Amino acid sequence: MARYTEAACRQCRREGCKLFLKGARCTSKKCEIDKRNYLPGQHGKGRKKTTEYGVQLREKQKAKRAYGLLEKQFRHYYERADLMKGVTGETMLSLIERRLDNVVYRMGIGDSRAHARQIVSHGHITVNGRNVNIPSYEVKAGDTVAIKENKKEKFASLKDVKPITPKWVEFDTEKLSGRVLALPQREDVDLSIAEHMIVEYYSK
Repeated sequence: MARYTEAACRQCRREGCKLFLKGARCTSKKCEIDKRNYLPGQHGKGRKKTTEYGVQLREKQKAKRAYGLLEKQFRHYYERADLMKGVTGETMLSLIERRLDNVVYRMGIGDSRAHARQIVSHGHITVNGRNVNIPSYEVKAGDTVAIKENKKEKFASLKDVKPITPKWVEFDTEKLSGRVLALPQREDVDLSIAEHMIVEYYSK
């Protein structure tokens, strides 16, 4: 599958905010956007005119890049949300948050969403006791997400860390197992995303 293979920090600089694509590096002094907070490229410091369409596009790109999704995947979540009850933008973000790779990241098992996706695809995770290696697998409230028994040695270092998890998930560092307590709500999304602009972008 196609993936962005260039420097991840360029994406943060392009969107003008931290997308937390590099784990601990994003909160350290090495964070690229703290050192060079302007657009990447030769003319990055030049002034750019912004149109209404451009603002909507940037919001869509910001969300898509933060979650590490391709355009087809991201649009699929919008189309699903559009058919469901509730506010389309909030429903879309809730659906994306329920992806297994995002849940693994939220539980603190992976340093970043890209790292969490790799952990899932390499077969280190179980959901309700069953092996799941599909990053887009959608969790439900009450699901138990755990590290596979024969892989726990690789994640022994997690026992020395107390992860900061959102209120809708919990993770036991001793058992290396967590649970989805509830479905994520809009206030649980800590990214500064104007989802209504994404809806406007796709509604045209």
